[in-house]
Amino acid sequence: MSELSNSKDKFADVPIRVRSWGYIVLVLAIAFFSQTTSLLFVSWLTFQGMRELMKMFAPNFNLALVFAVVTGLLQLILLLYCSYCGYLFWATLLCIGIGLFFRFGQQAGMEVAIGMTFGAAACLLAFSHLAFIRAVEIHQNEWMGLRLVAFIIVLTELNDVFQYLMGKFFGKRKIVPRISPNKTVAGCLGGIGLTIILSNILGYLLLPFGDFIGFSLLGLLFGVLGFFGDVLFSFLKRRTGVKDTGTLIPGHGGLLDRIDSLLFNAPVFYGLICLIEMMNL
Repeated sequence: MSELSNSKDKFADVPIRVRSWGYIVLVLAIAFFSQTTSLLFVSWLTFQGMRELMKMFAPNFNLALVFAVVTGLLQLILLLYCSYCGYLFWATLLCIGIGLFFRFGQQAGMEVAIGMTFGAAACLLAFSHLAFIRAVEIHQNEWMGLRLVAFIIVLTELNDVFQYLMGKFFGKRKIVPRISPNKTVAGCLGGIGLTIILSNILGYLLLPFGDFIGFSLLGLLFGVLGFFGDVLFSFLKRRTGVKDTGTLIPGHGGLLDRIDSLLFNAPVFYGLICLIEMMNL
């Protein structure tokens, strides 16, 4: 009876987590339907992400809401009026400025300043690449960007699902117990294996380039990078003594708890798209 009870407890959170993953994918699909909504949504991601970051690193900062609103608006302005290189320049300066503000303006410790600088880079520089991917037009196809962003979002989010479920069913040996005790070797390897299969299916349906080997390599790359993005945010939460970055998503926690896997995937995918386009010129 005890073993049966433990087994039920082990899988008790699976339905709500899987359901939330489905809602997340649906919301993201709607948000990136047009380039205009994608810009607004990425700006909101920046706003919400900065709010959660300040709860982690600067919980006593009284102007957190105003600061997050201003950062989100600056994100929108940069995306609207800057070229890609111009965006990278000004957004990088903004991230450094945020770190300096907390270090000297708020007399925060070095760890807080570094944490806020990195967090701002995630909310501004990393997640903004979803908007850049949405704006891509290959063969003058204005809907190509939607297909590309659907590929990376669905692949990344389902990679999380696969690693979570494989860990629940088969995971015993911990892979990074001091940082994220729920992650297992079986969950990681099994999840990445299923992501490679999914990458071939999605690649065939959505991508204008690639073959079996290429799609498999993409699945491997983004499965691994998604894992490291997740682990990196788990490390930050450990350092700040926070279990979840927020309570926005039932069964998952905050926004950053759920899209942390896109931290590396979105910029790397955009870079690969640009590289492939240049090679085809």
